[in-house]
Amino acid sequence: MTSKLDEKNMRMAIEAAKIAEENGDVPIGAVIVYQNQIIGKAYNQREQLNDPTAHAEIIVLTQAAAFLESWRLNDCTIYVTLEPCPMCAGALVLARMERLVYGCDDPKTGAVKSLYNIVQDERLNHRIEVTAGVMANECSELLQNFFQKRRIENKNQ
Repeated sequence: MTSKLDEKNMRMAIEAAKIAEENGDVPIGAVIVYQNQIIGKAYNQREQLNDPTAHAEIIVLTQAAAFLESWRLNDCTIYVTLEPCPMCAGALVLARMERLVYGCDDPKTGAVKSLYNIVQDERLNHRIEVTAGVMANECSELLQNFFQKRRIENKNQ
């Protein structure tokens, strides 16, 4: 069962994802919460920054670490609209994130459930508690609509 707090924070991540879309990037947003306070909010900026690592999760990790003045995010929860990729899942483990809450699965690059489970791999020195599927329909629709518009735009060129 999804908590009201998880839904509230996922809505914030969805709002961030919409900014990415407005800027021509894949609409993925992320929020990090520490002691019931949002300490980071980001969205994909790969197109804006011409940076393949400018995923919402990476940017929000940097914000949260700066806020806490520590790279260890032990008592933090990250909310992200899409299941993290291998790069982002690895970064979450390295940051010692306590909990990950995500919206929809990513069957092409998902590294939490779909293809891999990096965040709970027993071989690594840290594991993350995971809650999947929070507002999955809303998160999925955002992505589907974005890519549908992209295909139409590319077809008309």
